[in-house]
Amino acid sequence: MESQERVYKPYRGPFDPCPPVPFKTYVVPPNQFINFQPPDLPQFSLPEALRLGTLWPALFSPYESKQGGR
Repeated sequence: MESQERVYKPYRGPFDPCPPVPFKTYVVPPNQFINFQPPDLPQFSLPEALRLGTLWPALFSPYESKQGGR
């Protein structure tokens, strides 16, 4: 499975007063790549599904905080 995080370089105008940002990131959720729900998708156990927020491993997208140590 490829990474769900994408990176791009924002445009910086010649007269932009802000300090330059080298790159920005965003997450593409996995449901954007599934056209329809195929039959017999594997499922998490119910306690694990409640903990992870989805019943199907194909739709799981872990949240990684950008805040260090929180």
